[in-house]
Amino acid sequence: MSETPLDEGTRGDLRWGTTPRLVRDVGERLRDVPAVVEADLTLTYGELATRVRDAARAMMAAGLQPGDVAAVWAPNIHEWIVAALGLHAAGGTLVPLNTRFKGNEAGYVLERSGARLLFAVTDFLDADYVALLRAARGGPADGRPVSGLARLERIVVLRGAVPDGAQSWSEFLDGASAVSEADADARAEAVHPDDLSDMLFTSGTTGNPKGVMTTHGQNLRAFLDWATVVGLRQGDRYLIINPFFHAFGYKAGILASLMTGATIYPQTVLDVPTVMHRVAEERITMLPGTPTLYQTIIHHPDFGSTDLSSLRLAVTGAAAIPVELVVQMREVLGFETVITGYGLTEACGIATMCRYDDDPETIATTSGRAIPGVEVRCIDEAGDPVPAGEAGEVVLRGYNVMKGYLDDPEQTAETIDADGWLHTGDVGVLDERGYIRITDRVKDMFIVGGFNAYPAEIENLMLADDRIAQVAVVGVPDPRLGEVGMAFVLLRPGQQATEAEIIAWCRENMANYKVPRHVRFVDALPLNATGKVLKYELRDRGKAELDRS
Repeated sequence: MSETPLDEGTRGDLRWGTTPRLVRDVGERLRDVPAVVEADLTLTYGELATRVRDAARAMMAAGLQPGDVAAVWAPNIHEWIVAALGLHAAGGTLVPLNTRFKGNEAGYVLERSGARLLFAVTDFLDADYVALLRAARGGPADGRPVSGLARLERIVVLRGAVPDGAQSWSEFLDGASAVSEADADARAEAVHPDDLSDMLFTSGTTGNPKGVMTTHGQNLRAFLDWATVVGLRQGDRYLIINPFFHAFGYKAGILASLMTGATIYPQTVLDVPTVMHRVAEERITMLPGTPTLYQTIIHHPDFGSTDLSSLRLAVTGAAAIPVELVVQMREVLGFETVITGYGLTEACGIATMCRYDDDPETIATTSGRAIPGVEVRCIDEAGDPVPAGEAGEVVLRGYNVMKGYLDDPEQTAETIDADGWLHTGDVGVLDERGYIRITDRVKDMFIVGGFNAYPAEIENLMLADDRIAQVAVVGVPDPRLGEVGMAFVLLRPGQQATEAEIIAWCRENMANYKVPRHVRFVDALPLNATGKVLKYELRDRGKAELDRS
């Protein structure tokens, strides 16, 4: 049975304060309501709360202290949810790892965050994350799970074969017997709304990923507001395609479902026929995704013979959206509500949203207006607000702004000014209603199929290839993914390589979305008087070349 949506303005930070209290509340109040459905497994909210408490007890038995960090490197599976929430209940801070990471990328984040525990899988899409990590870091040494990671004390395998020096999830949970339920409850109750709940690592123009620190209270407030605007409610069946390691899958997915009593249906891989089948079979009501997902469903040969009539809610973005698609999502796919929004990791993942009654043109051409408690401006180079209708850098201020970058006060001060405004690096236009349209980026970041790709990071990774002397990466248009990388490569003297060889090397050494789809060899990179690469010239050259072809 469905409940009336929560009134807008209800604050998750005041109602629960922390995810441990949220889990306890829904475990008692919605004890018999399905919380997670995965294959043949159904966990009610009562059962989920019990498993989360047991996971917290096991973490306490493993020596995890309040404020300690643990990482989860796994696809969308129920164990991810239990491990993350159990970590919160034990007072720990969550670091999600991108399932597309290679071993060196994961190793950097683990080392930078000081993670003591790693929860991983060894059998996702033919990838063994433990083996990738060990190969990149030189293998086990000195009794530690992985060489070179001095803080990492234990690797727990959620699913898959358990290698030497690691521990299975079931064996790890056996340790819970050493900690009483009363002690675990006391630890969970001691967690404060201002305590860090997570650090999501995001890259930037400096090239190295930075840990974005946010708290329990911030995230609960932001995503109860998000869920309220979307209209998510008890009785909804939420197919979470967005990966749990991303702010959307974790916060707009798991946390929003817990706060509203919706049922989580984890989806490990984005495969359109499988998604369509699950929507029909499970009577899914909430289906977020990129515009490409909905376009593909509409044009799929099985569309006419698949019952998608249960669909009610859609949230999309991360790419340009045709107005006609919004109309089709309502009239052809039958969505009651289609929402677009804008956010970034440094703002808990959400800042602006359209509303359910906005017209298709507003939904397609803007990212909505600020959520309650958040201010949005567009400013000029002097820091002054620009008039409505004029472009400027987007800045945000409010409770959702991160506490800062981990151990990086200088970068934090560059991003959040003395008046509390978060400088996003995006260029946008605000209209008279306060609706924002993102038009460009001050920084070099480009978006590949919904994933943020940062040229400086990709360039740093590519320079590990001994054949490359210099490289500059820019984003160029792509009909399927929105944008992809084009790398302009200057080879070392005496070295030879083909475009296919460079791309193959990249595929072996970085997440797929970071891999340049195009490589061009140059004798020199265009530079300005101070020696900085003129990226705009390369972007123009790349776009013109692709237009000709």
